[in-house]
Amino acid sequence: MSDDAFVTHRSLLFTVAYEMLGSAADAEDVLQESWLRWSAVDQGQVRDPRAYLVRIVTRQALNQLRTVSRRREDYVGEWLPEPLLTSPDVADDVELAESVSMAMLTVLETLGPTERAVFVLREVFDVPYDEIADAVDKTPAAVRQIAHRAKDHVAARRPRVQVDPTEQEQVLERFLTAVNTGDLQGLMDVLAPDVVSVADGGGKVRGAARRPIVGAAKLAAYLLGGMAKFGVQFVATPAWVNGAHGARVEVDGELVGAISVTVEAGRITRIYSVANPDKLARLDAEAALTR
Repeated sequence: MSDDAFVTHRSLLFTVAYEMLGSAADAEDVLQESWLRWSAVDQGQVRDPRAYLVRIVTRQALNQLRTVSRRREDYVGEWLPEPLLTSPDVADDVELAESVSMAMLTVLETLGPTERAVFVLREVFDVPYDEIADAVDKTPAAVRQIAHRAKDHVAARRPRVQVDPTEQEQVLERFLTAVNTGDLQGLMDVLAPDVVSVADGGGKVRGAARRPIVGAAKLAAYLLGGMAKFGVQFVATPAWVNGAHGARVEVDGELVGAISVTVEAGRITRIYSVANPDKLARLDAEAALTR
């Protein structure tokens, strides 16, 4: 193990930054800036390197979050988090897996920057209130109020049903088989009647829906009609995406997208598909996530 605390805790720091930003690229920028600041510190005087580093990363992530939030206002179509290829070990930590899921990261997007930082540090990483207060420049009393408000906000919007990973895998396999074979009835059987599909093409992908598609019939027609219209054959293969069973999508052997799903009562209720080529770089190697 390295003697450098930054190297030792790098996976944790990346996870904190990613959960605050929803972007691996932005998280890496935050880590680079944080390392520069850490390297300029008299590290021998730091009593708790882990807490100190989390504080540095949080402050840099807050700065980045305020910058990218303005950039995202001009984003073409729906904005989704950057998908990560993760190891099965991430799924074993149920709380970590939920916190990095597409569904949860999308909910976190509805929080303000400070609320998001407080929620992530408290609910995911169990950071003490006084340490969070130092990181976000608030009093501990204010942080407690923010944490309570953010927790209520997230609870009202997060998926309410916890699904067994085996069930998720089986439902996803049925969906992928139907998509890969063009089986309309198979799609209708596995999609919830009020399914919602959100796609992120960033304005760079031909045929990517710029608004959510609601309803099984509409979605099935869009998926199968798109393959016929553009003369392409999607090949979707299972993969661990953001701590859960998801899929990589290829056309002619080239990666063109990633899929995450939410499952309830044996059917898919929500689909998140990311096709923006700028967001697919993290699907070739597993991201190291930890708490």
